[in-house]
Amino acid sequence: MNNKPKILIQFDCDQHPSVFDSVVAIDSGVDHLLQYGQVEPVDVRELVYGAMFTRSDQSRKNTAIFIGGSKVNSAEQVLRSVVDCFFGSVRVSVMLDANGANTTAAAAVLRLQRHIPLQGATVGILAATGSVGRRIARIMASQGATVRVSSRSLERATKLCNRIKSKDESYKVVPFETDGPNAFAELTDGCDAIISAGAASIRLLKREQWTALDSLKVAIDLNAVPPTGLEGIEPHDAAKEVDGITVYGAIGVGNLKMKIHKQSIRRLFQTNDLVLDLDEIFAIGQEIERDLAT
Repeated sequence: MNNKPKILIQFDCDQHPSVFDSVVAIDSGVDHLLQYGQVEPVDVRELVYGAMFTRSDQSRKNTAIFIGGSKVNSAEQVLRSVVDCFFGSVRVSVMLDANGANTTAAAAVLRLQRHIPLQGATVGILAATGSVGRRIARIMASQGATVRVSSRSLERATKLCNRIKSKDESYKVVPFETDGPNAFAELTDGCDAIISAGAASIRLLKREQWTALDSLKVAIDLNAVPPTGLEGIEPHDAAKEVDGITVYGAIGVGNLKMKIHKQSIRRLFQTNDLVLDLDEIFAIGQEIERDLAT
């Protein structure tokens, strides 16, 4: 019989496991949630072995690992350590969504894609070198957009572009520095869409700056904490028209993000060999969008 309860093991690099991630896991139908804080790569092996060796091949799919928290770079290292523990069929499914970066990036791109085709579009990403921004940039590039990657440091923006192009030389990514009086004007000129992925409470553009862009069709702001990154966009805005531009706020994107997050957790328990990172989570989001459209 394969009726074992669903156990999700939560690895968090912060001192306390994320309450947000815990609530979403429970709402996704997990029967038992085991939480570990301050997890470092050196700690992973024994924890993962406890997940791998306690159930048979037939029931191992009912155990899965979720890597979350706020420390994205550390969480990426933990994911690599988790995968290194697996061999043959002795493995469990694992998902990475530290800081909500993967699910938020997927949702933002899919919201944008509802209104313009990404192939051939020019998209400016403000504060692109953060955990969410760099994931949005990678997805956009993979979908055929020309992506303008911005940072206060041209060196950081260039480094991100090089990292994205290392995946595929055909990707169109261009670095921009935003530390200058005309920097944002140069970044946004000719853009079909802009996405603000900056830190909470940091205003990046005034309303008159982005609404004056003749080419702009869609603007998305992922900051929910006032003041918003793009003045004039409120967190709950979802496909709202502002001066002829379609806009989304953080919660307007977050509704789809939550659907992707929950569906991804449910998917972990369908088989024991999934590794859900950015590309896999984006694909799940695409499935959700197709289902909503039918």
